[in-house]
Amino acid sequence: MTVFDAVVLAGGAARRLGGADKPAVRVGGRALLDRVLGACGDAGRTVVVGPRRPTVRPVTWALEDPPGGGPLAGLHAGLREVRAERVLLLSADLPFLAAGAVRGLVTALDEGAGGVAGAEGAVLVDGDGREQPLVAAYRAEALRRELGLLVAEHGTLVGLPLRMLTGELSLARLPHATASFDCDTWEDISEARARIRDDRHVLDEWISAVKAELGIELDVDTAGLLDLARDAAHGVARPAAPLTTFLVGYAAALRGGGPEAVAEAARVAGALAERWAAEADGKPS
Repeated sequence: MTVFDAVVLAGGAARRLGGADKPAVRVGGRALLDRVLGACGDAGRTVVVGPRRPTVRPVTWALEDPPGGGPLAGLHAGLREVRAERVLLLSADLPFLAAGAVRGLVTALDEGAGGVAGAEGAVLVDGDGREQPLVAAYRAEALRRELGLLVAEHGTLVGLPLRMLTGELSLARLPHATASFDCDTWEDISEARARIRDDRHVLDEWISAVKAELGIELDVDTAGLLDLARDAAHGVARPAAPLTTFLVGYAAALRGGGPEAVAEAARVAGALAERWAAEADGKPS
């Protein structure tokens, strides 16, 4: 994976949210900013531009001058803390951004996408075909160059729109309808909360939230554990399902943790559940 840094813009007045602290608004039980930080966990350095607040992992803090000076002023402040040649630029209100989309952006920047070779940036494109420059990866040198030219021309970056910078860059475009969904209004927040509780996503979202809250980075075979819980519930008794999965996790931790330890503990418990059910059915063991 190519080394990159991340700049997350978490300032702004959030006027369409009535002045609420938007990065701290919770979707799926997690602050919007923490959800974004979770998606860019592979960054070498993560710079958050905005007022300091509790975060799920350590970050470097920066402030635009003056505060509330707009996205270009925020980007300029963040770039001062960046060391890598590639920069992921994100807003702090992306509830569905995931690590896979981040990796796709960095890959598109390095390899080109949509026939754009030697791109200076790679931006996500939403379901309506609109470029999202605050869900993008850029070459740091190109950003510094264009920021310098804008300051020379206008004397300031305050209040200038981001498109004045991105419009001068060669951009690869990466379609992704969900990762680019942002939350500007309370209606957007409500929609995001409803999506997360949809039956197709709620379990994955819950597992991700629990792991983030507990500081666990372990990827496990969710389907396998669910099968084990089902077998324990049907073959033994319904309360056996949560207790069995708890004991599997505890046994895996005693064996040093990791996906292999979880898989082995689940295999042993699953075999026991099958034998238990077979006896109940009168089958020979």
